[in-house]
Amino acid sequence: MDGIQAFQQQLIEQKNGIIESINLHNKLVSPLCLPTEVLSQIFCHCLPQIRGPEGLDLPSKLIAPMLLTRICRRWRDIAVGMPNLWCKLYVEVDDGNWQQAAFFYDSWLKRARGRPLSLKLQFYADDHWTKLQCLLQPYVNRISSLCVDLCHHDAPELNMFTDFPVLEEMLVFVNDDISGGDAAVPASISRSFSQLPPTLNSFAVSGLLFGFDDLSSCNPLWAQLTTLEIEIWQPDGVLHLLRLAPNLSSLTIIALFDNVQALTEPFTHTKLQILQITCESSFNTDPPFCDLLNALSLPTLRVLAIRDVPEWPHEEFKAFLVRSECSLESLNVLDGVVTDEQRAEYAALVPSLSFSSPYDDSIKRIGILDVLVLDQGGWNKTIIAAKMY
Repeated sequence: MDGIQAFQQQLIEQKNGIIESINLHNKLVSPLCLPTEVLSQIFCHCLPQIRGPEGLDLPSKLIAPMLLTRICRRWRDIAVGMPNLWCKLYVEVDDGNWQQAAFFYDSWLKRARGRPLSLKLQFYADDHWTKLQCLLQPYVNRISSLCVDLCHHDAPELNMFTDFPVLEEMLVFVNDDISGGDAAVPASISRSFSQLPPTLNSFAVSGLLFGFDDLSSCNPLWAQLTTLEIEIWQPDGVLHLLRLAPNLSSLTIIALFDNVQALTEPFTHTKLQILQITCESSFNTDPPFCDLLNALSLPTLRVLAIRDVPEWPHEEFKAFLVRSECSLESLNVLDGVVTDEQRAEYAALVPSLSFSSPYDDSIKRIGILDVLVLDQGGWNKTIIAAKMY
């Protein structure tokens, strides 16, 4: 009998040990018992790091902020109560179950509680826009940043965004189905651009080539902008754009020069500080770029990055520096050769000038176009284009 009691006691002690071990392990795997203020800071750092609305992905329960609501009730309450976690959203409209999707998107936007919203919109037809309009109507006074993918020829015009009274930043990706693959910008799109709200100060468009007349037809859009990313296919179009956009401080541009045009009338832009230009031409010596350089004066220029100029126009660039009298701080030339002697001459003219190498991580990608892009491994040609359908 004593042996049975001793064995029973041994089993009880083993059971208690197992329970204690389970409790200890549960504490290890339970959510962090940190103060709400600390968890809130951690949650903010859990959000995906993106440069702008074009980097947004469709919401996923495996990615913050949705992931944070699935750990425990306390984490969910904290995450739902943090408006800054819910200010960015990718909204896609298709022919699926829109009622369910709309409820989800609306719940997300309500959690932002009056904060400025940054949205990426994907839709394919007029009836999709009607659904989207109903969803966004309560929030139009809060949408400050917008990325729009126009992926189908039935997609509605952009004048639907004229009623967004606080819109400051807009990015537009245009598919060939809409542009028609022609050089000229469709009249419907030019008209839509001209009607964008006057609050807009940053604008980027990819998938359209603007000529001289196209730029004129988009007025008064350009006059209000401080930041612009665009593709232009005529040499005189660059100067024309600068005349139409006197407030620009940053310009990222692809210049597609397929003919020679004499640029005899000089032009001075008094506010441009950052210029990134990729020159694409059928001329090996890029005479259109030389003509452009000879016509321009940029007295406030601080950063200049140039790509795809096979033969570097040394004398023309020296004349540009002398004429502009700018305090240029950074010059980066990719796919072109600038000798040490030439650099010394430039430094003598502009003592503030430094020369960035293709592997200098001080040069960052500013825009969405196929321009000067740097990652950890060096230069990388990046195109963020409209999705193909």
